[in-house]
Amino acid sequence: MRAEIVNVTDEIKQAISLLRRHLDWDQAVRRLDWLNNKAEDPNLWNNASEAQKLMRERQQLEESISGVRALEQQLSDNVELIEMGEEEGDAEIVADAENQLKALKAEANRRQVEAMLSGEADANDTYLEVHSGAGGTESQDWANMLLRMYTRWAERSGFKVELMEVNDGEEAGIKSATILVKGHNAYGWLKTESGVHRLVRISPYDSNARRHTSFSSIWVYPVVDDSIDIDINESDCRIDTYRSSGAGGQHVNTTDSAVRITHIPTGIVVACQQERSQHKNRAKAWDMLRARLYEAELKKREEAANAEAASKTEIGWGHQIRSYVLQPYQLVKDLRTGVESTAPGDVLDGELDEFMEAALAHRISGKPDAAVSDID
Repeated sequence: MRAEIVNVTDEIKQAISLLRRHLDWDQAVRRLDWLNNKAEDPNLWNNASEAQKLMRERQQLEESISGVRALEQQLSDNVELIEMGEEEGDAEIVADAENQLKALKAEANRRQVEAMLSGEADANDTYLEVHSGAGGTESQDWANMLLRMYTRWAERSGFKVELMEVNDGEEAGIKSATILVKGHNAYGWLKTESGVHRLVRISPYDSNARRHTSFSSIWVYPVVDDSIDIDINESDCRIDTYRSSGAGGQHVNTTDSAVRITHIPTGIVVACQQERSQHKNRAKAWDMLRARLYEAELKKREEAANAEAASKTEIGWGHQIRSYVLQPYQLVKDLRTGVESTAPGDVLDGELDEFMEAALAHRISGKPDAAVSDID
């Protein structure tokens, strides 16, 4: 076996060992056995909220344990294939198994990072808002590109995406949009993406083909779990209704079905136009407001209102977390971790795992932001 593949195999083994240790493997297996037995108890659902809590724990443990076992099985299978291919002189089998091991290493690294997602709301579904900065059509087009990027990432990662609200730009792109990303650890993965994202390119809207810099911000906040009580005084809120915009056909736009709620004490604004029914949009907007207020309180308790707070003050220079340069050269650079990619097309198509994993590890380590020079 080649030295490179031996190193890959050793790294996968080390990752599996760390995952087992993080889970406290023997205790986790015993706990899952107990939860499986509990799930068969007909009296479990006499207390619905407690039952839901136990079932969520069961699902999470099951996914974690089965994920580690799958890594172990795939590692064993591919090592055996390499050994067999080398004995038989079948280079194609060896090459295929080596490629599988490299992909397995990436999966093991991802699971290691995911194992660190143990914050209070990390496991929850999440809302993601996109807001265009100053610059009219340029930044509105950039906001739309970011919306597509995160939607592509979520779908590739096995999450479900629902468009909650969109405010179209005058000529192209969007002024703002909100999506709901549903799936285990959705908030945990996306929480480090809050902040300002900067684009440098030759503008398709400039007849003189000049280079433009555009800014848009991302704001991520978790869906509030049913067990978390958030009190909202309705007298502190202003509710506006308006006609929906964007895709959906003529029926979406014929009535004032969209709902916007402004929480006056905090200035938080949420909007929903997903449904044709104003009543349903109003209910979902209240859920979104509860989530925003919870996220604000969570950040206070965690003393982590850094990138998120900065992103709401000004969408422009000095607040960006990542730069995407398409011209005169091609580079995506995270200004916190120093992680780079020379394939911005792939990043904009949703290949964000490397950036997210580095940002999560960076945040957990508590290290200062990388000392990286700005990108012209």
